[in-house]
Amino acid sequence: MGRAFEYRRASKEKRWDKMSKVFPKIIKAITVSVREGGADPELNPRLRAAIANAKAENMPKDNVDAAIKRATSKDAGEFAEIAYEGKGPHGVLIFVECATDNTNRTIANLKTCFNKGGGQIVQTGSLEFLFSRKTVVEFDVPADREMDEIELELIDHGLEELEINDGVAYAYGDYSDFGSLTKAIAGMGIESRKATLKRIANSPIELSEEQIADVEKLIDRLEDDDDVQAVYTNIS
Repeated sequence: MGRAFEYRRASKEKRWDKMSKVFPKIIKAITVSVREGGADPELNPRLRAAIANAKAENMPKDNVDAAIKRATSKDAGEFAEIAYEGKGPHGVLIFVECATDNTNRTIANLKTCFNKGGGQIVQTGSLEFLFSRKTVVEFDVPADREMDEIELELIDHGLEELEINDGVAYAYGDYSDFGSLTKAIAGMGIESRKATLKRIANSPIELSEEQIADVEKLIDRLEDDDDVQAVYTNIS
């Protein structure tokens, strides 16, 4: 019984630790989405996606509703979305997307992360042409629909590529088609697991397991920062 109790406690602590890191990032994403497109998810595709992502992370609905309400209040912080670019160990290129109310704090923290991880921040715009910004929507493959039919219908709404892996479909489109693609999927009665704007490397590189382990140490440092929303690399 003692070992079982310790296991359950360790499991809970792991979940709580994840929640303490993920939930504040989701709240920031909701805040930015509301400030940019309003508090109605039906009219705001980014907010609709943020809510879906919150659900995927098991964030309670009350927390989501409270975040939306707080984002419309006068007391809500002024968050800005900003991307930083850098190079990591073994020539890896890294994009870091942030939502911050203090850019001086954010850049100082990121520089520390890169320095400790064997990398460095580079001038903004240096890596822009090496990545493509894409809409990526994940959803469970429906049991009652043919994927060929879904693909044909979504092409009219910006779908560029559809991949299926372990029962999960990944719909890719240009970043400008985020709203139309997510709305089309929802209109087909398909609930998205996650919908995001991602930066995908145009020429990904391969690394050894040892080299990847070096890079992951830096990525872990970056992702632990409260201001960091997403980290992308050119590792294949």
